[in-house]
This record gives sequence, structure tokens and C-alpha cells, in this order.
Amino acid sequence: MSKFKPAAWPRQLRSQHWYGGTSRDTIYHRGWLKNQGHPHDLFDGRPVIGILNTWSDLTPCNGHLRELAEKVKAGVWEAGGFPVEIPVFSASENTFRPTAMMYRNLAALAVEEAMRGQPIDGAVLLVGCDKTTPSLVMAAASTDLPSIVVTGGPMLNGYFRGERVGSGTHLWKFSEAVKAGEMSQEEFLEAEASMSRSSGSCNTMGTASTMASMVEALGMALSGNAAIPAVDSRRKVMAQLSGRRIVQMVKDDLKPSDIMTKEAFENAIRVNGAIGGSTNAVVHILAMAGRVGVDITLDDWDRLGRDIPTIVNLMPSGKYLMEEFFYAGGLPVVIKMLGEAGKLHKDALTVSGESIWDEVKDVRNWNEDVILPVDKALTQQGGIVVLRGNLAPKGCVLKPSAASPHLMKHRGRAVVFEDIDDYKAKINDEALDIDETCVMVLKYCGPRGYPGMAEVGNMGLPPKVLRKGITDMVRISDARMSGTAYGTVLLHTSPEAARGGPLAIVKNGDFIEVDVEARRVHLDISDEEMQRRLAEWRPPVEPPASGYAKLFHDHVEGADTGADFDFLKGCRGSPVGKDAH
Repeated sequence: MSKFKPAAWPRQLRSQHWYGGTSRDTIYHRGWLKNQGHPHDLFDGRPVIGILNTWSDLTPCNGHLRELAEKVKAGVWEAGGFPVEIPVFSASENTFRPTAMMYRNLAALAVEEAMRGQPIDGAVLLVGCDKTTPSLVMAAASTDLPSIVVTGGPMLNGYFRGERVGSGTHLWKFSEAVKAGEMSQEEFLEAEASMSRSSGSCNTMGTASTMASMVEALGMALSGNAAIPAVDSRRKVMAQLSGRRIVQMVKDDLKPSDIMTKEAFENAIRVNGAIGGSTNAVVHILAMAGRVGVDITLDDWDRLGRDIPTIVNLMPSGKYLMEEFFYAGGLPVVIKMLGEAGKLHKDALTVSGESIWDEVKDVRNWNEDVILPVDKALTQQGGIVVLRGNLAPKGCVLKPSAASPHLMKHRGRAVVFEDIDDYKAKINDEALDIDETCVMVLKYCGPRGYPGMAEVGNMGLPPKVLRKGITDMVRISDARMSGTAYGTVLLHTSPEAARGGPLAIVKNGDFIEVDVEARRVHLDISDEEMQRRLAEWRPPVEPPASGYAKLFHDHVEGADTGADFDFLKGCRGSPVGKDAH
């Protein structure tokens, strides 16, 4: 069992550096906050809980979080704490350009300083949209203040003409159907209204649902948090219970570093394989582990996920959505099944103060068509596959549960798009020399290249191929793809093209070999030709001259290590700010 030993209580908390005593400085801090009508006895040394809220009108997935924050506050009050709501940077997947991923690290920096520089003793991380979850967890890991995650939850199922519609997944599907002439533009617009019919994040096993599952598997959220629909009353109950729990976590001094251990990250990686989780989890888990100082690598992703069957029958890998997943029992059922199969570190500690196994050992699976028995798994070897070779010396990733079995071993002629604008200019041209046997290659869309590593790796196929009834081709890039997307797509190729990685020197007509079972991706040119091309390569664009774009360009690491800033890994600092007054 866990070796965690709760701290003595009562004791002086960090908020008392601001609010305790009768000095000029403490009267200054305390007196100003009293203008909100807080009575004097609230400053008596009880835990001050920061509710870090990523609500924003321009982050639709998180549009309901102000309501949830009130339930968190109720829980904090009930447990004898003092709740304070703090709006923090919200990197919306739906609106930020060039991509929300460019701002994940900025959000983590901003939230870290909001935690470090203000008088809070613990934090409730109120998240939902893709990047809001990892950015706030990264910040909590860096400050190491007691923290608990509350997710906004997925939206309800969508339906269009009797068909279950998954947010994101059907956007790609319907868009391709329009290009293939199988769906009219008017029908596509009609379907739009059915894609997002309630508050919440993606209802597929996209990145938002995946990251909610990851934090639950890590032990950073109460058991059952990941799958409760946003509009279900039990989501509000989860928020209130989490508000109660964070007060005791502060008293016990139960911190992220106590919970986010090597074993916890290994549990999360295995859970990702079982749920058919997003490839985006790779860069986020690597970054989160780096912040807490735990050594997790791409090799761990391949090793731990290789023998994990994908048992959650959800889009984009399967046919159901998060609503059915919740009704079937949600993530606790998946974690229990991994434990029964000997694929779980059962003693890993959670924010509840109990082990992860104690949290799930008595749950039941209420629908074996949604959470499948192992012998009926979508794929017996799920997880994330990591391939290497002369085209990706530091690795690239592929999601087998969303790929086509007949393309897992393939050799094809490269059709190269020099950047995303080149792709958009050429893909619909009937004169483009491409067929279904080719390998589509997209360059300069990695962390430094786009910049920010946008979700463009699941390149749509050319119309003339779609009209043949072909729905998948091998695609390779240094980009990411949406967790709602599908296909035989090799992503996060490292080193990226913008750093002079081999992807940068691929030419039209080169042949590329992909062998998933052998974990190999190979550009069929000689070593001498490879070295000649690399020596001749020059960056195609000038780096940014100023601003955050320059900071990002100069300090972002590669996707193979999490695309965090190079000066932030494993550098937890004191969470107590210096008094400047």
C-alpha cells in the first residue's frame, strides 16, 4: 500500500504568509479582500482553496464551468475551507490560431505563477477542453501544491437522421463524404446542428475525454470523474465532492508529487491503450511527467501499450460515445479490468487518499457491448505504437485501433506537401499525381514548424481517391491529429522538419516503407544520399523576431519529449511567494 503519511494538523498554511497576524502587510492583504464582504474569522488559518477556472465564452467545451465552480465552492465551504475563484488562461481548441497547442505551455506558465504568487493552500483545477487539462496539471506539478482535477464532462450524444454522431469524428467523415460526392453541402450544414447539442467537450474518445481519463488514471481526480456527461446532475455532485476533498488534501499535505509517480504514469499509459485514447496524450503525458520529474519516454509508451487490448468501443475506434461509456460504468470498469489482468499498479495513490485499486475493485460493467470483454476487444494490441527508422530517428507514433489493418505493412511512393498551405493548394487538384498506394507526406507542422504542432496530420484524401470508395491511406507528418480522427496516420515524426529532421528532405517519388509490427519506418534512399540532402537543407522560413512566438520557437522541445519548454522540466520551485509589501 501507499507509504504516504498525512501531515500534522493543525499547522500554519502558506496563506497565512498573507493573512495571518497583525502586521501592516497582513492587514494590507486581508483588508483588501474584506471589501468582498468576508468576515474576519475566515482568515483564521483555514485552508484557502483556489478554484482555477478555465471558463471562457470562446472555449465552448468549458462554457458551463462557472456553474460547476459554484458547486466546488459549496463543497469547500462545507469542509471548512475558504474558496476563491480565479480565472486562468484558457487555450481553446476551437478558436485559437495557429493552434491551441502553441499556447499550452503559455497557459501552464501563467497558471503556475497564479498558484505560486497568490495566497492559496490548494487548488481545484477546473478543466475540460483539450489543452486546459494538461496545462493546469503541468502547473500544479511545478508548484506541487495540493491539487485535484474536476473535468467539465462530455456533451450528450448527437444524432443525425437516425445515425449516432460523434463530435469531430463525423466532421471528418461528413467532410470526406462531401468531397466524394456522397453527401451534399446542404446535408452537411443540416448535420452541423446535431454535432454539439449540449454543454461539454467532445463526446467521442477524443483528446478531451482522453485527458480526463488520463488524470483519473493518474489518481489526480476522484474515481468516476472522466465520463459523467456535462449536463448530468452527477457532474455537479462530483464537483461538490471534489471541493470537500481538496480541503482535507491540504490538511494532509497530499501533493501532486505524492500521486504522480512512475507507477501512476504507467497506469495511465496502459489505460490509454484500453480506451483507444488520443495520440495527443503522448505529448501531454510526457510533458506532465517532465514537470513532476518522472522519467517517462516514448519507449515506455510502446512497451506498456503493446499488449493492452482496446476494450472501449467508442468513436473514433468503435461505434459508441461517452454517454454510453458512462452508463456502462465508465473508466473505473476499465481500470478494474486492467487490475484483474495484472496490468495495473494497484497500490498507486489517488487524491481520495486511497489506492486506485480500492477505488475500483467493486465496480461492475453494465454493458459489455460498450466496454468489451478482452476476447472481443477492438484490437488485441492497442495502445500507441512508436516507430523508428531513418525517417524518424527519434520516433513517430501511430494509433492502431483507429488504423486500417491492411496498411500496417506498406510501401508506397511519396507525395509530398511542403507545408499545410501547399497541401490545401494541391489536394483537390484532379491533376495531382496520387493514388491509394501512395504515402502522403506533410512537412513543417511540428512544434517549431507550424508553429505549435497543429492537428493537421490526418490529411483528408484527394477527391479522386475518395470517389473510388477508398477511405484510408498512409499519411506521415510531424503534426498532431485530433483525438476524434482516424486513419493510418504516422504523427509527431521527430526530429521535426523545421529542425532539419529527415522528414524535411523527402522528395516526390521517394519510396517509404512502413512496418508497424517491426516498429519501422524507412525512407528508401542510401545513407549517402540522405547525408547529402541533409547537408544541403536550409530552414525555409525565418524564425520569429519577437514576442511569445520567439520564446516558443527558441525553447520548445521536440514532440518526442513532450514539446514543453526546455527550461521547465523537473524544476519544481517553492510555492511560497515573496512578500513585496
